[in-house]
Amino acid sequence: MEMASHTTSTAAFILSLVGGVLILLGSSMTWMWLMFDGFNFGDMMNGFGHMMGGYHDMMDSFGFSQGFMTGLPLVGLVSGIVVIVGAIMLSAQPMAHTAWGTLILAFSVLSFLGMGGFWAGAILGIAGGALAISTRPPQKGKV
Repeated sequence: MEMASHTTSTAAFILSLVGGVLILLGSSMTWMWLMFDGFNFGDMMNGFGHMMGGYHDMMDSFGFSQGFMTGLPLVGLVSGIVVIVGAIMLSAQPMAHTAWGTLILAFSVLSFLGMGGFWAGAILGIAGGALAISTRPPQKGKV
């Protein structure tokens, strides 16, 4: 019984850690793309931003301001960092599995705003957080 609990907490740690890394990578790639390439969608006749007035100018960045669009990946970056820290703390403090699992679960769901680490990162984080919440940590002295 104790071995199953230890295996489950290790699986929760690994799922959460991989999910957090994917969330961090996906959000940082999206943020870099928006910061350095902006809203230039292609090179066909100088891109859609320049073709006949362009979609960029006509609809003001497809209906969203640039500040809003660059803010969403920052939410993903913060979420990725919190999920990674939560996974590390889950491994370091298994007795507080409910608190760390709740934190991982909440920030994994929040990361969907910043693309969620190619969606797979958010799903792995949600699975890891749920697994961490449902796990019983090993009893002291019974490892």
